[in-house]
Amino acid sequence: MRRLFFISLAILFLCAVMANAAEMEKMKIAVASSNKTAKASVSNKAAKCPYYLIFDGEGKLTGVIDNPYGDASGGAGPSAANFLAREGVIIVIAGNFGSKMINTLEDSGIAHFEFKGSVGDAVKRALGRQ
Repeated sequence: MRRLFFISLAILFLCAVMANAAEMEKMKIAVASSNKTAKASVSNKAAKCPYYLIFDGEGKLTGVIDNPYGDASGGAGPSAANFLAREGVIIVIAGNFGSKMINTLEDSGIAHFEFKGSVGDAVKRALGRQ
């Protein structure tokens, strides 16, 4: 009976770990960048950067998105924030954010972090690995 209890407990624990791993893979982190590689520096411009590098919850680069609002003459912050929300991003990292972009991100339930340094280091910091 005791053995069955511990086996059941182990199965529940493994199911929880597997569910958490699946959630981490679905997580999307966008990092503003002026280059398409994780070795690039984080862009100082959150809304007007040329690219957003997309990472999963494990820190793996899963995609590069051209920023359609990088050359916008006005309204780039809210437009970029809404664009990232539609892409399923839950965390955005950049060197600086404008107040309008911050408000739109917060309204969409998206976290934002300011970071200066490499894209790879920014993702590690967001995931609590540094």
